[in-house]
Amino acid sequence: MDKNNRIEKKRRQEIEMLDCMIRIYCRGNHGTKEKLCEDCQALREYAVTRTQKCPFMEIKTFCSACKVHCYSTQMQQRVKAVMRYAGPRMLFVHPVMALKHVKVTLAEKKKNSRKGM
Repeated sequence: MDKNNRIEKKRRQEIEMLDCMIRIYCRGNHGTKEKLCEDCQALREYAVTRTQKCPFMEIKTFCSACKVHCYSTQMQQRVKAVMRYAGPRMLFVHPVMALKHVKVTLAEKKKNSRKGM
């Protein structure tokens, strides 16, 4: 797989993870079934746009681990709330996706602790 395909695959996976977590959050907090509420749809669109334009996709793991935070402060807070709520619930909805996310997160933390970050 060439570099561009690898980056696009990673981008798609990140968008899929965001989408899944926002859906879990919206369903649990706003009572939606099929469609997202207006606020969650706006958050999803914002996050997808940022992910599609990310120049660091090749080297970063997740936005939370990135040195450059391109989300506005308000959107960062909203995404953090989504992650805090949906993260633990991912194990029941998409266990494989959740375990992959945990594995990458732990590997990144271990790498950063070796670097003294």
